[in-house]
Amino acid sequence: MADSIKDTVRAFIVENFLFGDTSFQLGDDASLIENDIIDSTGVLELVAFVEERFGVTMADAEIVPANLDSLNRIAAFVSARTDKKASLTA
Repeated sequence: MADSIKDTVRAFIVENFLFGDTSFQLGDDASLIENDIIDSTGVLELVAFVEERFGVTMADAEIVPANLDSLNRIAAFVSARTDKKASLTA
């Protein structure tokens, strides 16, 4: 599941922040902030996308680089939240 999350988020980032430039090699651990891919406004756009696409809600305290600064971190956060959500509804 993490790979499909990464692929979905990667496609969003390429389309919205790299303006469709598929030649840019976005590594799974590459920092989105340090590599100037997203800024503070971009973080808000990314949060809105993650919430809408994956059906999770991010509290203000969760909007931190530890959860959003790379594809791997985003995938881990979304996976943990969707797994937790699934276990609560089971």
